Amino acid sequence: MRTAILLLLLTGAAAAEPLLIFTKEFKGSNPPYFEVHVTKDGKCVYKEASDDEQPLDLQLSAGETEVLFKLTEKLDRFQRPLESKVKVAQMGQKTFRYENGEAKHSVTFNFTEDADARLLADWFEKVGSTANIYVVLERAVKFDKLGVNQALLQFEALKDKGRLVSLATFLPLLDRVAKNDSFLNMARSRAMQLAEAIRTTP
Repeated sequence: MRTAILLLLLTGAAAAEPLLIFTKEFKGSNPPYFEVHVTKDGKCVYKEASDDEQPLDLQLSAGETEVLFKLTEKLDRFQRPLESKVKVAQMGQKTFRYENGEAKHSVTFNFTEDADARLLADWFEKVGSTANIYVVLERAVKFDKLGVNQALLQFEALKDKGRLVSLATFLPLLDRVAKNDSFLNMARSRAMQLAEAIRTTP
């Protein structure tokens, strides 16, 4: 009996999937709340409410996922304080959370001087930027064909600044624009160039 229980416990531990969760609450910002979940296989979920009924699913690259989990390890899986003693204005309440089976650790801060924590928070901010521009582009493609080129310009600007992740997620939208002559020629051309750049970038 004890052996069976031990095997069940070991099986459960082996099946546990490390999970990173980031939340940011900042009244007056847009959005005022967002939440990101990332598993070790790169599956990423973005929500703008804890009970968001229409979350956005993204697939991070192996390299992007590795960066997130390496930073988490450098931060001791969030088992130590990160809040700076320096008094600063409110910059939004941010929470890192790590879960792996029964291991669950979290830390909340407004401002930190820890370089690794700031870098990790910035990565999650990039996920937020990615989700926001995806929604803008998707809506334009579906409901505002004349506005697609402007949405593509916004997407391109964020891409060039390195503020986006999971670029392959955009390929179906870009291909849809590039191959449909109901869109403006400039939009089709820009979408084609952006898709080609994403496909050829290592």
